[in-house]
Amino acid sequence: MCGRYFLQRDPAALADYIETQGVPPNQPATWNMAPTQDALVVRRNPQDGTRHLGVLRWGLVPRWAKDTTGAAKLMNARAEGVAEKPSFREAFIKRRCLVPADGFYEWRQEETRKQPYAVALASGEPMLLAGLWEGWQQPDGSWLRTFTIITTEANAKQALVHHRMPAILPPELWPAWLGEEEATQEELLDFLQPCPPEELACWPVSARVGKFSENDAGLIARDPTANPPPELNDPSPYEPR
Repeated sequence: MCGRYFLQRDPAALADYIETQGVPPNQPATWNMAPTQDALVVRRNPQDGTRHLGVLRWGLVPRWAKDTTGAAKLMNARAEGVAEKPSFREAFIKRRCLVPADGFYEWRQEETRKQPYAVALASGEPMLLAGLWEGWQQPDGSWLRTFTIITTEANAKQALVHHRMPAILPPELWPAWLGEEEATQEELLDFLQPCPPEELACWPVSARVGKFSENDAGLIARDPTANPPPELNDPSPYEPR
């Protein structure tokens, strides 16, 4: 699963990196993004073919849903069934997106507690997570746009923390995933593989991240009380080494 992530990067710099049009105003940095919150998402504009950086709500609401009560449960979509399950199959064909993140959190069961870990690209570059989006018409006639993050099996490093991880797409796959280039369903599904473990940095962080109300840069700092295995004790690309 992927239930929390962080994005502290400046939206204008992010737009330049991904080559998108538009920068949403007043979208603050977050170190504890949680389901049902608004987040930055990259989509392709079908009218002019350009990439747009916009704000959508995390937790997919299918077009046919009667209400939004199940949105949080659809924060993730498993890659293994994403092309067949009713909640995701239409969006997989027509409404794929990219979700920018500087990293995500996952919890590892250790002797007497669950220790949270931050996971980021060792290069310090942003992650672009494979996602799907939907538009749902609300009772007042307005449209609610929501998204989900696709998860896949964990690579060897991430498996030490959890058996799932988000599907991280490298830049060469962005055009096909967004629909800028032609790709078959089989090719798209093949994109949803775990990234190579050597590309990730993983380090223990404070248990404060478990609370929705906590949201500050200290959440991605190394937890000095933790005793992680060597494979999960990488230097953070966001801290002095």
